[in-house]
Amino acid sequence: MRVVALISGGKDSCYNMMQCAAAGHHIVALANLRPAENTGQTDELDSYMYQTVGHHAIDLYADALDLPLYRGFIKGTSINTGRVYTACQEDEVEDLYHLMKLVKDKEGVEGVSVGAILSDYQRVRVEDVCRRLNLQPLAYLWRQNQEILLKEMISSNIQAIIIKVAAFGLDPDKHLGKTLDQMVPHLLELSEKYGVHVCGEGGEYETFTLDCPLFKKKIVVDSAEVIVHSADAFAPVAYLHFSKLHLENKILTYVGGTHFRSAAVMPLLNISKSISQQGESSGMFMVKSCSCEVTCNGDDDIFPSSEEDEPQENIPVIWKSLNHNSLDFTQTFGSSRKSLSGYQWFSGITARCLPSQGRNAQEAAREAFSSLRANMTSEGLKPKDIILVHLYMKSMKDFNVINSVYVTEFDLCPPARVCVETLLPDGVLFCIDCLAHKYDIAADDVLCDEKLVMHVQSISHWAPANIGPYSQSIKVGDVLYSAGQIALVPCTMQLVSGGIRTEATVSLRHVERVLQAMSHSTALRHVITASCYVTDSKHIPIAHSLWQKKLGECKKVEDSETYRDATGLWGLLTVVVISHLPRDAAVEWHVVAVIDDPLQRKHFAMKMLSEGFQIECETVESSSASCASISIRLSLISPSASQLDLDGPLHDLVHMFKQAVEKLSEDCRASPLSFRAFFKDDIFDAETLQIGLQECLEKYLGKKAPALILVPVVDLPGKEVIHVTCWLS
Repeated sequence: MRVVALISGGKDSCYNMMQCAAAGHHIVALANLRPAENTGQTDELDSYMYQTVGHHAIDLYADALDLPLYRGFIKGTSINTGRVYTACQEDEVEDLYHLMKLVKDKEGVEGVSVGAILSDYQRVRVEDVCRRLNLQPLAYLWRQNQEILLKEMISSNIQAIIIKVAAFGLDPDKHLGKTLDQMVPHLLELSEKYGVHVCGEGGEYETFTLDCPLFKKKIVVDSAEVIVHSADAFAPVAYLHFSKLHLENKILTYVGGTHFRSAAVMPLLNISKSISQQGESSGMFMVKSCSCEVTCNGDDDIFPSSEEDEPQENIPVIWKSLNHNSLDFTQTFGSSRKSLSGYQWFSGITARCLPSQGRNAQEAAREAFSSLRANMTSEGLKPKDIILVHLYMKSMKDFNVINSVYVTEFDLCPPARVCVETLLPDGVLFCIDCLAHKYDIAADDVLCDEKLVMHVQSISHWAPANIGPYSQSIKVGDVLYSAGQIALVPCTMQLVSGGIRTEATVSLRHVERVLQAMSHSTALRHVITASCYVTDSKHIPIAHSLWQKKLGECKKVEDSETYRDATGLWGLLTVVVISHLPRDAAVEWHVVAVIDDPLQRKHFAMKMLSEGFQIECETVESSSASCASISIRLSLISPSASQLDLDGPLHDLVHMFKQAVEKLSEDCRASPLSFRAFFKDDIFDAETLQIGLQECLEKYLGKKAPALILVPVVDLPGKEVIHVTCWLS
């Protein structure tokens, strides 16, 4: 696509341009914001958004690249500094909006190159500007390992110097004017000792690029002056003011039949050594190969097949009638009661598309969301309070139509979402269930369980961008609710090639990266419940094996026995086979994680026989006692030619669920919110199952009954016929 590069003169914006070019994008213009002339701050502006030191040399930067440069003045200030940005005319972000609008109108650009690495503050604001202008942000450096990234920049022939220092251990007299190559050992030492960001993401230092493979000419600094901004004894702040610069042609080097522009060694400053000690270099365009895709060749030993997971022959089951009035299970709206912490689950929101009645899919979707809003309003809640949505569709062919309505229901911070196609009754367009939470102001006016949202829309090498109306993850209190992840290659947003093993590995890697981005120390071992949706029964053992393999890679505790026991504390996994996934993916992972000490979680299991069935129940309670997950499996172990009575097993299953709830610690204030029953569609009559489970839940739990959610699936592992997952918060 046609791309404008946001440039500050620094290494990050330059290297991201190189990444854009390597990805096949065409950089057609540059854009830069500088201090307004009437501010009296001609060099360094105190801005949350922009690097302005060195801005006097930006005109030469454009000449070196031989690209049109669009510049604007920073007239606003940092007014709207919240985690979510909304337009404010006096804010400095609006200066960027006006500049980007000008470039789009003049150059017809479709994308924006952004050198953000770690700053959510900058990313959120650039993404807001791009959203309003229908531009795609490209942030290929986002959340990359900074040590690796810095070394990549140097090996890619980016020649940049330090032009500002503002951290303990960085001395203006010693380090201003030094090249990145010269600074690497010292920066790594500071990172090890004091936690300094080696790429300067904490504002420790700033750079100016004098040359890179994209430059047609290089910038030479003839003289510069050191300006001391703050003479702090421990962390002085100082920068270089360029007094005189000029451009020089780069030597053409003949390599293998092709001419390349080369950067010759030239004197840099009177306060530093030369740009490089390498002499002439080819200047060839080199960036690290894309790390988005992985291959799993030779990993067959990692995915052993378990006899228990082998697809089972369908067993014909004849159920005795429960003699209840027939009821379409998708017509039953339900909700849990609100928990003490303000959580509530809503289920049974159904869109029906009946062309015979002259109602199309869009109208059906609007009516379903209208019903959801009405039910939430009656509970004092709004759509903005929703943090997690499960969207079960009859057919993925209707996805675009449904999404066009869905996107209008939520603001800039949409909930995390799981979206799959499953075996819904004819005439049903989709079913939705959702978890909502409304935090209140505590007595001391401190926010309790404030909602934090990750909604990254930039294309990167990190994880798939959210180009739809959902967030990658939402954190409330110590719980992370993540969106379903399929194996999209982040930099192309296309499904990875290589088959089910590669898809399972890549999509689970996305889950890991999102969790870590939400909270630095969070990993898969913090998952408390996980669901894996696959499209073929043969994929079940692969999902189970990969899950065990990844948990085995988690940091081991000293006591190996404790470690083996601990794997049961690290997430209850549910694997189900459904008919279709977005983008024709073969696997989708969805997890909920808790930022706690997994080794201190409470875990217990129960098992019983019931009329030819085996019921197994597992419970994991977070060490913080803020939430819990319960998994119940109903397996048919004694096939019978005679009719089977469903009443007994359902009563035993729900009674075991009640026992599990009662076994939670006294400190646990979590309430049962959802009772999600995945059931084999070819074995059960859904309406019969709905009535039986609802009656049992009301009998055993009364007003504490969770929202019942029935999900018909193609298959379940082994001899399972029902797999229930329950969330308590």
